[in-house]
Amino acid sequence: MAANPNTSKKLQLRDILGWLVDDGMIAKKSAQALSAGSGGLEHPILTIARQNWKSTAPPNAPLSAEHLTEWLSKRIDLPYFRIDPLKLDLRSITGVISHAYASRFQILPLMADADVITVAVCEPHIIDWMDTVTHVSKKTVKRVLANPQQINQYLNQLFKLNESIGSVADEREKASSIGNFEQLIQLGAGARDGEDQHIVNIVDWLLQYAFDQRASDIHLEPRRSEGMLRFRIDGVLHLVHTVPDNVMAGILSRLKILGRMDVSEKRRPQDGRVKTRTAGGQEVELRASTIPTAFGEKMVLRIFDPDTVVKDFESLGFGKDENRRWDQLIKNPNGIILVSGPTGSGKTTTLYSSLKQLAKPTLNVCTIEDPIEMIEGSFNQTQVQPNAGLSFAEGVKTLMRQDPDIIMVGEIRDQETADVAIQAALTGHLVLSSIHTNDAPSSISRLMDLGAPAYLIEATLIGVLAQRLVRTLCPHCKQEHPVDQQLWKNLVRPIKLDPPKTVFAPNGCDECRGTGFLGRIGIYEMMSLNNDIRALITNDLDLRALQRAALLSGMVPLRVAGARKVAAGLTTLEEVMRVVPPPQADPLLKPQ
Repeated sequence: MAANPNTSKKLQLRDILGWLVDDGMIAKKSAQALSAGSGGLEHPILTIARQNWKSTAPPNAPLSAEHLTEWLSKRIDLPYFRIDPLKLDLRSITGVISHAYASRFQILPLMADADVITVAVCEPHIIDWMDTVTHVSKKTVKRVLANPQQINQYLNQLFKLNESIGSVADEREKASSIGNFEQLIQLGAGARDGEDQHIVNIVDWLLQYAFDQRASDIHLEPRRSEGMLRFRIDGVLHLVHTVPDNVMAGILSRLKILGRMDVSEKRRPQDGRVKTRTAGGQEVELRASTIPTAFGEKMVLRIFDPDTVVKDFESLGFGKDENRRWDQLIKNPNGIILVSGPTGSGKTTTLYSSLKQLAKPTLNVCTIEDPIEMIEGSFNQTQVQPNAGLSFAEGVKTLMRQDPDIIMVGEIRDQETADVAIQAALTGHLVLSSIHTNDAPSSISRLMDLGAPAYLIEATLIGVLAQRLVRTLCPHCKQEHPVDQQLWKNLVRPIKLDPPKTVFAPNGCDECRGTGFLGRIGIYEMMSLNNDIRALITNDLDLRALQRAALLSGMVPLRVAGARKVAAGLTTLEEVMRVVPPPQADPLLKPQ
């Protein structure tokens, strides 16, 4: 092994500050004050980043550790690399050198191909380690400059994770090769039961990593000889890691224990709830669901934002006109209001936020859900329990005897539920529910397909809100981009809407983890039923005529609502077209 790194080759704070002054990024007075007052062992990039300065050179960007690293890479002519933890190869990182050796030189192997291994460094002038890595890996070393804070973070996290995974895999393999049953139980039970300390460490890392990456769902998927860990972030799935199949079994066992599920039952689906805390101490609830597959149990954990039901409609993506119209709809004393869209489109958030606004001490607000997504103290929530004979339909019938003012039905999925929801509306109650359709007008034909009579739909339905979630551009790094005129026309047809002068495109920065997107926002298609629309709700419903009447009454199609978000600089044309299906090319849909 090489000797300890030569500390005289390390970057010095005074040198970095001098370069920043030379490049016109900070004032000389500020540099002198920091240089005089700091003599610690911290990396100079991190010392400067802690000052929360902004560059004195346009566009006056904050001097974050990532921004300073990118600037330094140009200064010393070494390629810059933004570490994306979702794209790191654990085998490349931990399979070349030891944790101790990597920590000594503050280097992090990132990726490797047939001839080259890419290594992230934060001390570019220290190269004593290169001969060793070249000899061990039998590859040419390519150095890139990365954020020292990220190098330290992933050095500790990923090497410890690899150690835990290796220990569990070795233990399970050893246990499977022993013929004595008592020894087999002694060695293997800990991992099987999910109580093994290494398994506990892996699960703790998995949950905290998901919180750090803003994941909404965690997927644990068994394959023939390994398990896949994937996160859904801003609506898109990302492969995080693969683990040996025996390690995956231990992870699943641990999560089933936390979710109070039957660890021994692997042949039928199960549901559970896991409560934990983030590194910052915030309580988080996860809903666990398992299902048997060809290679074992698959589990999905849905992470619930504790602030889900306190969001105002503006933060959900409602425009001023949409906010006003929706407020008028939910203030009706009776009738049915539907929220439509596919799974994961934010329907529950919209319904919860609406109920939160409606819930007052003078009103009895009740829900029947499957499952209860989030516990909210301002209204009464009931869980569907089919084994006990409590279905959606039976739940609504029971709630009708509970003196309700407002009822929320989790989903209308069959004729019986549709019938009791209609009866509740006819008897003077406001009913909110969700339904799975592609757009707002199709919800009427969906109700008729379920067997609801047209004349009762016409009498009780007062409005439908179709919605989707689109990723929002990161405000810290989005860049102006010329408008693709043809793409804009394809997006907004059949409506004629002038394109904006410029739009924005994703770029990628430390704030958005390099994706260019940060969070999601709703786009909405709101259809309020008027006399013209009601007149078309007959047994021989013409859906195209209904769509045309809805457009003429002021309904804004989902794609046009998305286009307005594009024009406002919140998202991209491609993102809206990815999320919203294209309309049928039918001239009947064009407003007269």
